[in-house]
Amino acid sequence: MADTSDPAASPLASIITGVESSPSSSATLDDDITPFPSPVLSARSLAGLSLSSDGELEPEVDEDRVISEEDIAKAAELKAKANEAFKNKEFTASIELYTEAIHLNPKDAVYWNNRAMGKGRMEEHGGAIADATKAIALNPSYAKAYYRRAQSYLAILRPTDAVPDFKKALALEPGNKVVRDAFNATVKLIRRIEFEKAISVGETETASHKCAAAIASGGCPLDLAAKSDAMPLPVQGDDPNARYTPTREFVEGMVESFKAGGKLPKRVVWEIVLGVKDAVDKEKSLVEVTVPEGMTCDVVGDMYSWQQFYDLCNLLSIIKPPSENHMIVFNGDFVDRGSWSVEVVLTLFAYKWLYPDRVFLNRGNHETSDMNKVYGFEGECKAKQGEMTYKLFADVFTALPLATLLSSSQPPRSLKSEGSQPAILHDGRKRYFVVHGGPPVSKDGVTLDEVAKIDRYGRQPGQEGLMCELLWTDPQEQMGRGPSKRGVGLGFGPDVTRRWCELNEVTAVIRSHEVRADGYAIEHDGLCITTFSCPNYCDTQGNSAAYVKMQADGSLSYHQFQAVPHPDIKPMAYSQGFGSFGL
Repeated sequence: MADTSDPAASPLASIITGVESSPSSSATLDDDITPFPSPVLSARSLAGLSLSSDGELEPEVDEDRVISEEDIAKAAELKAKANEAFKNKEFTASIELYTEAIHLNPKDAVYWNNRAMGKGRMEEHGGAIADATKAIALNPSYAKAYYRRAQSYLAILRPTDAVPDFKKALALEPGNKVVRDAFNATVKLIRRIEFEKAISVGETETASHKCAAAIASGGCPLDLAAKSDAMPLPVQGDDPNARYTPTREFVEGMVESFKAGGKLPKRVVWEIVLGVKDAVDKEKSLVEVTVPEGMTCDVVGDMYSWQQFYDLCNLLSIIKPPSENHMIVFNGDFVDRGSWSVEVVLTLFAYKWLYPDRVFLNRGNHETSDMNKVYGFEGECKAKQGEMTYKLFADVFTALPLATLLSSSQPPRSLKSEGSQPAILHDGRKRYFVVHGGPPVSKDGVTLDEVAKIDRYGRQPGQEGLMCELLWTDPQEQMGRGPSKRGVGLGFGPDVTRRWCELNEVTAVIRSHEVRADGYAIEHDGLCITTFSCPNYCDTQGNSAAYVKMQADGSLSYHQFQAVPHPDIKPMAYSQGFGSFGL
């Protein structure tokens, strides 16, 4: 029986609303062409600099200006307002207020460091590092600035860069337990990464192959004692070591059981994950999909798992689950940042196993081993299903395609695009490049064929290269290419997007990866569309969530939905000690 005393086991029937919100409008940007000199800039080198409207780096403030007593007093008032906004989790507003204070009094290190905190909460870790660096330059004895910079280094998977800053903060405040705990957890993380790399040297057999071999040899029998009473099973043959077959009844029953806190036996989990491996092995790194007449395709952005299993169930009650007549692209970031990653990813994987030609899974930047160590999925998966199951997931994550090309089967009813210019067509049809981060645009001229040929198996995205760009980049308002506000990948402007779309005859890029207040945003004169499907992200942002619906003629519509209540479970409970450090 499910443990009803566990708040995660609370039934969902009372909180699934099945109601979407009316979409609100988003402004588009004008297009222009101005090249950016170089995107290869470290966050530290950007301290005190900003991108101008024409894509040039320039000082953010006038360092030589005379600061009056009135400026100092006004800046202090703005700081107080910014602190209140931060306390109320209005992080964008707090950043804007701290920025105003900085312009009045750029020599106060506190303003720079406080803005770094706000940027960290908005996952703009490159900007946070730059602001903390500026605070340190103004006050080399500012312990909080070293700690803030270390946090952001850790957040973008640069723990070796975080250690010196944690050490400096401890030297300044040796009795600070929060800093010491963060330092110790980071050192343990580095040692664990080094140990795992050392023991993996010489390994040639993948986790997928090991698990499939274990099933075939009887090494992973079905343990019914590990199954919740109400949990259904897939179809099993007479041979106990033969692979299972999914059914709609199994998948829907599994989701219902998860709502009540149900648990799957390890054998069934392996069958689901290996079933997805079999399906994606048949797909290129760029999956090409045509939406047939009479069918629609929904594009769903980041899901994560903080409260998102409950929001995923709500979303599926709105758009309806995938079926023979309904396609869904899940655009990455299925795991991390929560306590229900296993349930979320198993739900998506089970639907892919059942409908391999109707469900499409793009890899996100959180389907990577290093992110899973810091943000919780590794710890959660090992706690719920064991170490080998985590290794199996990690292996199959590297097999997930990197993007999906959605093409219309019917000619467009209108040649209008999502922006001011006529739609870019391919053979008289609209088509959309769906990717987690953004198009590969660190240089001009990268084609769809190059994306399709990326060797993805067993590979992590790293800090640069095509895979990194596909999973990590973000649009920017300024023209050209710019340094990433995250500290990983780069920023790409409207001119860059237009050149890439015109080269590849892509009507627009549909991407995720970033919180949007409305759940979606139409940018770059309609050529870059962001959809984010985590309502009230991390229980702090208050944002709507959204998905994009594509018709067979390539027309798009945008649909919002809101968060539903969820059990009061500690967020990032499995995050290896990093959950309390603001990551």
